[in-house]
Amino acid sequence: MKRKRLLSLSALAAALAAIPLTAQDGAGLPANPDDPEWAHPPIVIFPSPDTTTVKGYSPIEIRSAYGLAGITNEGAGQTIALVDAFDNPDAASDLTTFDKQFNLAACTEANGCFKKIYATGSQPSTNKMWASEISLDIEWSHAIAPEANIVLVEAASASMDDLLGAVVVAEQNGASVVSMSWYGKETSKETDNDYIFNVKGLVFCSSSGDNGHGANYPAASPYVVAVGGTTLEISGNAWSSETAWADSGGGESKYETEPSYQASSQTSGKRGIPDVAWDANPSTGVAVYSKTGTGGWAMVGGTSVGSPAWAGIFAIVNSRLAGAGKKLLTQPQILLYPDAEADYHDITSGSNGTCGALCTAGPGYDFVTGLGSPQANLLIPALFAAN
Repeated sequence: MKRKRLLSLSALAAALAAIPLTAQDGAGLPANPDDPEWAHPPIVIFPSPDTTTVKGYSPIEIRSAYGLAGITNEGAGQTIALVDAFDNPDAASDLTTFDKQFNLAACTEANGCFKKIYATGSQPSTNKMWASEISLDIEWSHAIAPEANIVLVEAASASMDDLLGAVVVAEQNGASVVSMSWYGKETSKETDNDYIFNVKGLVFCSSSGDNGHGANYPAASPYVVAVGGTTLEISGNAWSSETAWADSGGGESKYETEPSYQASSQTSGKRGIPDVAWDANPSTGVAVYSKTGTGGWAMVGGTSVGSPAWAGIFAIVNSRLAGAGKKLLTQPQILLYPDAEADYHDITSGSNGTCGALCTAGPGYDFVTGLGSPQANLLIPALFAAN
């Protein structure tokens, strides 16, 4: 039987609206939440007072649905850097709790798998929403690539300047894949920052945002793999169906021109967002444990889920490439497009707004779900062969 949603989408929307999920605490936050110089974590926590019961899709369910079951060489020798704002003082213990719950390989500071770095050298203040984001990022990158090392880089605040500075720190600390589960509004200055992501031998992933139709940064950068959101239904640990999530960010960039790798998929002349997709609807969300953030177990959605998960996929590919003596991935989106329909679940229904075709999922590439969600058992060997 298909997994049932806990609430209808209309009821979910009402419940979410009633809970101050975006309430922030701590210093280093903008007076105006719409200030484009500040970033937001695209995480949506399914409302529930119960923080002791494990709820949401498990690693086994997600891995099986997206074709990762049976995949070998799961990121060995690679390092995934997760860039977030503020401090989660329980990040390491949260990951241990998650790993024990789902029988995943231990990833700890003691065994050298997990490391936390303060981007400025000083411990940032704590913020509950960002703490939840951090727990999500480390747990689901590890769930997808359990043999990869994890470096958590904490920016001093949620300003774009601090976060982009933390990305540079991540680059300097041995990462081969960098995940950025945050977004800000596009500005005319964004192209000045694109060089940060144009680094040979490094992959950058970013969430497309959770405000429906519209492009956000850094997902809009042509050097970043932008990840949109879906509603994923799983039946018997197998992919059953998938539609576009109504709140997934996506559309045409205002300032970035169409990259050559999209020329065969869209002809707007502008950078299309996203490139790919992943489960994001909180009513089909994933299990996350965050002592500081949610106070325990929660079912979590948002395009936040997809960025660290896709980072895990790229870490697996890089591990195989390194083992074969081949160069590591650089801008894998260049390789993602040619075999799109063969290696993805093509999302052909659902929308993220009321702007017609630009807001509606359809066959092939679209501005809501990109190329689609992965069939990793096909995509991983295809990327290995193409690189």
